[in-house]
Amino acid sequence: MSDLVVAGVQSRQFWEDKCKNLEHFENLLERSDLSDVDVLLFPEMFHTGFTMNAKPLAETMSQSEGVDWLKTVSTRYNCLTIASLIIEEEGLFYNRMVAVFPNGQLEKYDKMHLFSLAGEEKVFSPGMTEKILEFKGWRIKLQVCFDLRFPEGARNGIGKDGKPLYDLLVYNANWPTRRIKHWDILVPARAVENQCYVLAVNRVGTDGNGIEYDGHSQLVDAQGEVLQKYENSEEIVFTSVLSRTGLESLREKLAFLKDRKENVRIF
Repeated sequence: MSDLVVAGVQSRQFWEDKCKNLEHFENLLERSDLSDVDVLLFPEMFHTGFTMNAKPLAETMSQSEGVDWLKTVSTRYNCLTIASLIIEEEGLFYNRMVAVFPNGQLEKYDKMHLFSLAGEEKVFSPGMTEKILEFKGWRIKLQVCFDLRFPEGARNGIGKDGKPLYDLLVYNANWPTRRIKHWDILVPARAVENQCYVLAVNRVGTDGNGIEYDGHSQLVDAQGEVLQKYENSEEIVFTSVLSRTGLESLREKLAFLKDRKENVRIF
């Protein structure tokens, strides 16, 4: 199987201003070389910022400025494009990660772990289903921000086909500066314990509540080595090549995933 080229968009976000955010992302992408990119990841609630003002900002899957824009980007760069945004469905609101394939196919993952410190669980409904995508021979698991703190939600293992459940774990986030040390610890931890690559994208700047963010978007390999990391609040679209042979070699030498215990209850 071939290597995979991934890209992450670390940028500021304009508070609850969809048009300004989409225009800003357009400018960042136009200044970047994305000719060979396979997977493109944007921050959490990418075109509004992390807000609890769901009702006036929510979109639906059938009528969504954000989803339509992601479709355009996916077609333009012939890549799998991933972002989260506020979606309303049957009267409920979700912090939904949407993945758009180059052919227009859509997949979704609703954030399972809602951030109680911000009252997210009072506004949004939690997702109940995990999501693993298959693209160009790679299996990609979707996660959003606060999910990072809960390893059970990212737990890898060996599937019925004898292969790991996934190869790449992606997180997008609005993770504040005040707790960025936790982010820097947990992202590599998820890579090591699940023997996978982790692509984690965070925003920069200040939101409408005065909360500061300084990025630390990063790519980590299955050994926990940080291959790329962007600090100091810089805006950047970064790319990297994930080695399929390198990942498979590690898993063959250190075949830890097969030792996973199923249905273990921890008291």
